[in-house]
Amino acid sequence: MQFQVDDIELDFEMEDDVYPPEQTQHIVTEGCIGMWEADDEEDLIEEITNATGWCVKSIDYRHVSNTY
Repeated sequence: MQFQVDDIELDFEMEDDVYPPEQTQHIVTEGCIGMWEADDEEDLIEEITNATGWCVKSIDYRHVSNTY
């Protein structure tokens, strides 16, 4: 199934409350916006986590129908 990710919040917190630079956070987050291929919502979150290396805190997406 195809999913359109419209908004996402990733968990950038690391040990000792250290965060990557804000510019890095923005680039990674913006890279998540768009179309993703996944089996279901759980798989979508796993795909994004695996692609970015960061856990998903919240996500706003919609399923895109492949009907023509």
